Amino acid sequence: MSSKAPIGVFDSGVGGLTVVKEIMNQIPGETIIYFGDTARLPYGSKSRETIITYTRQIIRFLMGKEVKAIVVACNTASAFALETVRKEFDIPMLGVVKPGARVAAATTKNGNIGVIGTEGTIRSGIYNEYLSEINPRVKVYGKACPLFVPLVEEGLIDDPVTMEMARRYIGELIVHDIDTLVLGCTHYPLLRKTLRKIIGDNIQMVNPAYETAKALKQVLADHNLENDDTLKTDHKFFVSDGAEKFKKFANSILPCEVVETKDVNIENY
Repeated sequence: MSSKAPIGVFDSGVGGLTVVKEIMNQIPGETIIYFGDTARLPYGSKSRETIITYTRQIIRFLMGKEVKAIVVACNTASAFALETVRKEFDIPMLGVVKPGARVAAATTKNGNIGVIGTEGTIRSGIYNEYLSEINPRVKVYGKACPLFVPLVEEGLIDDPVTMEMARRYIGELIVHDIDTLVLGCTHYPLLRKTLRKIIGDNIQMVNPAYETAKALKQVLADHNLENDDTLKTDHKFFVSDGAEKFKKFANSILPCEVVETKDVNIENY
């Protein structure tokens, strides 16, 4: 496989763009092909079987674009589908859960870690599992925040409704004396300013998007797939619905201009 091939990144919607942003910042020589499954979000309330089916379809689409590695930039898909699809496709693949869990375990001082995520991610218990493997003494407190994804997708990042929901969700974690908070959904880094107002300065936030980009850099090095070419990258963006709306949102957070976003009938894959 050529080191000049692109990296495939996918999520249920715009949340995975937080991972794309970190990849662009940390590994600027790499080209990205992104797919957002905007027609079928949110993933968090769907069954494991459905998430695995969606993930297979998206991976087949990305592999058709001859990507050299795939980042599952969705905590729910990482929790429910990653281990299954890894056995089915011959390509380096990583999710967003393990990188975030490793940093959370290294960050906490009192052993009390809060995790916010979709209903699916919290229900899966995957953060509890990974964190307990790293340090059996930590206590993990999970809280599903189902309204965060639709609020972010609608662009209501600084809206009073979002602040009120954040107060309700986070209030249930703060009572456990957490000193570390894992943003267990790739949409949630877009709410960092709102969340910081609620948790104050003494609780450390772990952004798995940042840690995943670091982990990807190591995966590429391990497989001799780093792109040393300094030519201009040609990123491409695809969605299953609402291309223009997605493009507008992407241009508000990415360090590059998204000139075009194409709709794809992902059910064909």
